[in-house]
This record gives sequence, structure tokens and C-alpha cells, in this order.
Amino acid sequence: MSDRDDSPGRFRSRFALPRDAAGEPLVYFCGHSLGLMPLAAREVVTEELDSWAALGIEAQFSGRRPWVEYAGQVTAGFAALAGAQAHEVVAMNALTVNLHLLLASFYRPRGERRRVLIEAGAFPSDRHAVAAQIAWHGLDPGECLFELAPRGGEDLLREEDIEAAIGRAGDTLALVLWPGVQYLTGQAFDIARLTGAARQAGAAIGFDLAHAIGNVPLAMHDSGADFAVWCSYKYLNAGPGAIGGAFVHERHARRADMPRLSGWWGVDPDTRFRMAHGFECAPGAAGWQVSNPPILSTAPLLASLQLFGEARLPLLRQQSIVLTRALESEIDRLPTGEVTLVSPREASARGAQLSLRVRGARDRGRRVHAALGARGIVGDWREPDILRIAPVPLYNTLAEVRRCGQALREALVAEP
Repeated sequence: MSDRDDSPGRFRSRFALPRDAAGEPLVYFCGHSLGLMPLAAREVVTEELDSWAALGIEAQFSGRRPWVEYAGQVTAGFAALAGAQAHEVVAMNALTVNLHLLLASFYRPRGERRRVLIEAGAFPSDRHAVAAQIAWHGLDPGECLFELAPRGGEDLLREEDIEAAIGRAGDTLALVLWPGVQYLTGQAFDIARLTGAARQAGAAIGFDLAHAIGNVPLAMHDSGADFAVWCSYKYLNAGPGAIGGAFVHERHARRADMPRLSGWWGVDPDTRFRMAHGFECAPGAAGWQVSNPPILSTAPLLASLQLFGEARLPLLRQQSIVLTRALESEIDRLPTGEVTLVSPREASARGAQLSLRVRGARDRGRRVHAALGARGIVGDWREPDILRIAPVPLYNTLAEVRRCGQALREALVAEP
């Protein structure tokens, strides 16, 4: 694909593009934080509001999309993006709520096997959830939370070091919780490889796919991972407050004996409305549902998943690699020493996000970030010193990548 080929972003016209004061589109490279709104999202939400207005409670069982079956509307899309079977995925809650629900089932400390391995740079919410679950069992997070950092002077975690840490923990390890893509550096991990190491050690393993789903190809079923959770407001473009998702491997699909924090909506739909006192769990990931899905927070996801179905993730991934390589080239053409690429240089080891560190550390980095914003480039800043930029293949283009490179050069000169 040549540099002039702008097939990346061919779905761009089907998204709402933020604009500057003059009405010109901004270069929106922040889909790793909040994806843009599919234009069709407004229509889908309006349809549900109309159903509510016209039908009231009857919209639960009739109308264009009966609400009682609403979560099932996204099952096929989630399964395709997660590389899972349909009964292994479910739309429910928000990411950290889902994480707590699944940790309640899969973190079961026994005897010496009570430690949890996470990355030292884990997203704070993940760390809070794990620490809270450890404490819930009456254990000390200071003793049971095992955090692995990169080697000295490095930003990225080597997968052989993760495997070695799992091996060292051995019989003391109850659970591994790992990201599919690391939120700060954009590093993508080999989920099957880490799952194999955890299972060999006798530990359960789960993944936070918030920055992976809709960004990189996933094969959760084939990986053998026990569970995964994600949000859908980043690369999945479902909007702020959108419903999250979860994966539970099919080997746990009918394990009614598993401890869980149950709710009525997790009851088998064939018997749910009998209102029985006993909990007869729905098969698969649906058995971890607690409440019925929020319709207005799920509706925009339908519009986005329609676009993913048309675009097909393998092709989007190819386009994503074109965009990130082009951005990497722009970065490499900057004056020597001005910017360090923190993300991996191998395309297979990263997604759409490139993370940069600017010479001059935090203060100058923040000024450069602000200067980019003043030039119409929307990325984001993460403490202590990381500028994150993500060209998303659904709506970003090579022309925008080149514009970002020029803006970076200007910003670095303007903020010496």
C-alpha cells in the first residue's frame, strides 16, 4: 500500500468528526480513550426512545428490538472481535464491575496458593479491584499482590520475564490478571503464550481487553484463557458510559458449582420469568449477568458493531499497521533526541497507539501536548511523562498522520 493510498479511514464519513472554531475537522487521534460517535448511533438511540414513548413496558417484549433480548443483539459482534464462541461472551455492566464479578469466581485463594500477578504499571482500576478482592478474602494485598515491572531502564515487559515470574511464583500463584494491550505504552501481549504459562503453574488467568478489543485480532477461545473483560467506549466507539463486555471460556460454561455474585438476569432465560428462588444459571458467560442491560447505553454499540462487521477486523488491522508505521516514520524524522518512541517498534507487538516521551520530561512534554492541541491534533497526556497518539483505521487517514508529524515538528520548535 503506497503512502498516497488513503484506504485507511474509508468509513470516516460515517462518524461525527470533532471540529475547531472555524468548523474544520480536528485530527482526532484519541480513539484509545474515547472513540468517535458513529452517525448511526443517534438513530439507534432515538429508535429506543421512540419504543419507550410508544410502547412503555411492552417494549420489553415487542417492537423492533425487544429489550428483554437486547444484550443478545451484540453477541455476534462481540464474539467476532474477541475470537470467541457466542455463548462465551456477554454484554453487561462496566469494565471494573465485570472484573469484580469474575474475580469473585476465579480468584479463590487456598492455602499457599493465594498470590495474584499483575503488571506494576497496571491501570489503577484493575489494581484497585485486585487489591480489594484480596482484602475481601481477609488477606493482605501487601503480601498477596505480586507486581512485575520491566527491567531497569526499559519501558516494555519482556514476555519471557512474565513467564519466568509465573514459574517462580509456582504453587503460591492463584491468578494472573494481564492486559491484552498495555494502556500506557500500547504494548500488545501474546495472550495464548501467557495463558499457557499460567495454566502450567496451576493458576487461573484473566485479561483486561479494554485497549485490545476492536484494536488487535483476538483469539480468546483458542487461547484457553479463563476470562476477560472490556469496555466498549474506546476502539468500539459505543460512547461514554457504554455497556461493557466479558468473556468466560466454554469449559466453565455450565459450572453451576462455581462461586459467583449472582443476580436475576444471570438465570437461564428459559426459566427466568418463573421467578423461582433457586438460581439456575444461564449457560456460558451470560450466567454472570446480574441486572438487565441498560438499553440507552447499549444502543450506540449496535451502530458501531455494524461498521466493524462491514469493515472486518483483519482488514482494519492491516490498515492500522499502515497508519502506525507512517506515524513512526514521521517520529523518526524529527530532530534527533527530541522524542523517544515508548511503544514497541514491531507491528505485531503493538496496536494503534503510539506512546511518546518528549525530551525535557514532564513539563516540556505537557507543553508540547498543549501545542499539538492548539494545532488541531487531539491526543492525550498520561502521567508521568507520556503523550499517547492513536490513528484509528475506521476514521483516521494517512493525510492526518502527515499533518500530525508536521504539528509535532512545529510544537517542538515552539516549546524549546
